[in-house]
Amino acid sequence: MSWRFPSELARFGPSFTNAGLVPNLTFARQYCRGVTTQHYENFAVATVLLPRQLLVHFHAVYAYCRWADDLADESGDGDTALSLLNWWRGELLNCYHGTPVHPVLVALQSTIRKFAIPPEPFLNLLQAFEHDQRVKEYRTFDEVLAYCTNSANPVGRLVLHLFGQATDKALTLSDDVCTGLQLANFWQDVARDAAIGRVYIPQDDLARFGVSVADLKEHRTSASFQACVRFQAQRTWGFFERGRGLLPLLTPEARRNIRLFIEGGEATLRAIKRVDYDTLTTRPTVGKGTKLKLLLRALI
Repeated sequence: MSWRFPSELARFGPSFTNAGLVPNLTFARQYCRGVTTQHYENFAVATVLLPRQLLVHFHAVYAYCRWADDLADESGDGDTALSLLNWWRGELLNCYHGTPVHPVLVALQSTIRKFAIPPEPFLNLLQAFEHDQRVKEYRTFDEVLAYCTNSANPVGRLVLHLFGQATDKALTLSDDVCTGLQLANFWQDVARDAAIGRVYIPQDDLARFGVSVADLKEHRTSASFQACVRFQAQRTWGFFERGRGLLPLLTPEARRNIRLFIEGGEATLRAIKRVDYDTLTTRPTVGKGTKLKLLLRALI
């Protein structure tokens, strides 16, 4: 399939679900697989590391997140996005209390029942997408961390449920990993986010280093900006260091995947350091060679 979200929304949006035509599970899973393979940049890695029996469930979870993300970012103005996210919440609740109609939710209901996944991680993600429509800047690092609680941490919790590893201690350590990944992405994408009006570097830290929001939006780099990003990156390392405590708690299959996520996040921080923390001028990336090394290490 070729993914163009406006056409997908017209095809499987509120008008489709209001019609009440329920697709069968085979079609629903095929649809989720198509959504995943069109988007997930590390899909080849996932197919190597994930147990075969988990793939259809991974597809369903990813497709749910992809649709929610696109409803937030690709559907027009903020009010429209909020309305559609509320519709998506209703479709999710049908997985738990009724009969889902959307193909993604038909597939997801099977996954939810098989792994006894609670609704909170899915609902928290929607709260984060709604938050994005209302809040574009953050005053303190604590506010950024609170955002990560809904935007990033639910993903790790869902992965642990799929692996049957969702103990209280594992979930808490997974939160450190996912928050670290989200933060690393923020510092990597300062320029991209500023271009769409979003600033995740806390305002009190910008002020401390003598950097303004206008500097970010106009791509005015400086030694002060680089020092600010260095500070953010250095404290992000701590999340990965704590998150590594999750690895001994996991089965070998789960450990391989989680280790790859941790090392990928750490590789992003090293890439940020290689550009001397000037992520306004250059977007640091993790090269294919590094990704391959990480994959081989995980497999070994």
